[in-house]
Amino acid sequence: MRRAQIQLPDDMYEQVQRICRLREISMAELGRRGFEYMLSVYSQGGMIPGDWTPPKPRRLGWKGLSDADIKAHAQGVDAEPAIAERRKR
Repeated sequence: MRRAQIQLPDDMYEQVQRICRLREISMAELGRRGFEYMLSVYSQGGMIPGDWTPPKPRRLGWKGLSDADIKAHAQGVDAEPAIAERRKR
């Protein structure tokens, strides 16, 4: 078995101490359990760097603005009059 040191922010350290007192376990045991959990999650082979791609966009029912209006607004083009006119209809 190897020894390891970690550094924790003060607020995290206090939360860890509270959990250890409630569970009646040492910080080392809590750390081992946390590491075991993370290894079980990440060792499934699905977390290979570069393997993930974002999901394709889909229509979520956006109403009131067209794609062109959204793009113009995001680019800072004065889209306010067009939006206000659409709402009046």
